[in-house]
Amino acid sequence: MELVNVERLQELLNNFANEDVYIHLETTNGAYASHFNESVFNAGAFIRNVMLRYELGKIAGEAPHRVGLKLPHGWVYAQGITHFELDEHDRLLMAGHDQSGKLAVALQISKTPFTY
Repeated sequence: MELVNVERLQELLNNFANEDVYIHLETTNGAYASHFNESVFNAGAFIRNVMLRYELGKIAGEAPHRVGLKLPHGWVYAQGITHFELDEHDRLLMAGHDQSGKLAVALQISKTPFTY
């Protein structure tokens, strides 16, 4: 993965717009975060292989970025995106890593379902 290049990432987001796509969205602070530090509130969200069609992909803010997908009746967005890549299966993978390099958020877009 490479650091977000806003122009390149916007181009890739545009390529998936107005098509049926599958998304994977995940946030985490680590499943064992509260085991190592009892004061950590362990929270996260996970959705995978939800099909949607967005009309606009938008990158906002300075790094780390917010990436939003505008739907006909709402938005999906991920806050904290720092890296991205288009992988060998033409899936757009975006991730946000914290200061220690740990994954904090992932937003992925694919024209085919993600495998487990």
